[in-house]
Amino acid sequence: MNFTEFGLDPALMESIESTGYEVATPIQEQVIPKILQGRDIIACAQTGTGKTAAFLLPIIHRLLQHSNDGQVNCIVLVPTRELAIQISQNLEGLSYFTSISSIAVYGGNDGMNFATEKNALSKGVDFVVATPGRLIAHLNMGYAKLSGLQFLVLDEADRMLDMGFHDDIMKIISHLPAKRQNLLFSATMAEKIRGLARKILHEPDEVNIAISRPPEKIVQEAFVVYEPQKLPLVQYILKNTHFKMVLIFCSRKQNVKQLNRELQRARFKIAEIHSDLEQAEREDVLLNFKSGKVPILVATDILSRGIDIDNIDLVINYDVPHDGADYIHRIGRTARAESDGMAITFVSEKEQRRFADIEALLGKPVKKAMVPQELGPVPDYRAQHPGRSAQKKKRRYGPPQQRRK
Repeated sequence: MNFTEFGLDPALMESIESTGYEVATPIQEQVIPKILQGRDIIACAQTGTGKTAAFLLPIIHRLLQHSNDGQVNCIVLVPTRELAIQISQNLEGLSYFTSISSIAVYGGNDGMNFATEKNALSKGVDFVVATPGRLIAHLNMGYAKLSGLQFLVLDEADRMLDMGFHDDIMKIISHLPAKRQNLLFSATMAEKIRGLARKILHEPDEVNIAISRPPEKIVQEAFVVYEPQKLPLVQYILKNTHFKMVLIFCSRKQNVKQLNRELQRARFKIAEIHSDLEQAEREDVLLNFKSGKVPILVATDILSRGIDIDNIDLVINYDVPHDGADYIHRIGRTARAESDGMAITFVSEKEQRRFADIEALLGKPVKKAMVPQELGPVPDYRAQHPGRSAQKKKRRYGPPQQRRK
């Protein structure tokens, strides 16, 4: 379906055409008409499906038809600062040729930003893209103009609940007018999401565009190792394979910091990103990574969702993700757009059961690559797969398949 078929405002269409959008993704095709009709939505859609434009475009259109001056018209709640920034940037591009106003509201910045946010919330703004904690800080002061709010969007609602934002979400909702359109987007449809939906949505239409498995063009491999072998293995891979941009995920920020130090000592051009960094520092790190100045980035799951960088060709899971959804989001950072990609996961003895659960979600085992001989013996992979016996051979040999340029 072409964007010209939605009947969107001409100024908005000019912005859409300037971004290069032509054909709607499946979620955009299903969701945009429903939002234009004023329906509440609960949608299961992961990063990379085009969901951000799926809710921004129809809301922009409707606000161009009727915006409550001097009021906040739409609140988009997101779990992280990075996602707030990204959605705000997308919003600026999609509304460039329109009169739509917007502001990103998130913590970790200076007092001048807080004053700017206060000014927008007190005088009125079309879009507020916010993290829950920062928005509550403003709501507690009583100056936000919310009586004319028309739209509430919860993006990555499952992640917000996982991060403990349920009470914050409900507190924010208590400040909003009862009559509004509600849109909830989640990567999963767990019972906790349906419970939240029952509390805040009114006779919602349900849309399911979830990607249950990663794209086939991502080459997936796993190395079964002892925990102390992870550091020499990642050094071996980085030295013996040829990739332009590498993103390494660790499950804890302590691991991120330690791995960054060790790889810097080994003279790799690398940077780290995690929640201990100030917002300005994170933005500088991302800019250096995107530009290629720093080709290797080690990060926590703060980067596993909602960060669009098209040129990452290798993702390394230094630690096994906590669940299948996190695994899919992590490795989904590679093979974006038209490019190919590779995802490698290190699996220690204590992580084998967790990785087997991920393989069960994928519906097939991930190829086990051989560990370089110089790293010594490695553990058996004893996790059972449905319909398969455990793999019991000791594994040792050379690097993963190298990329052809």
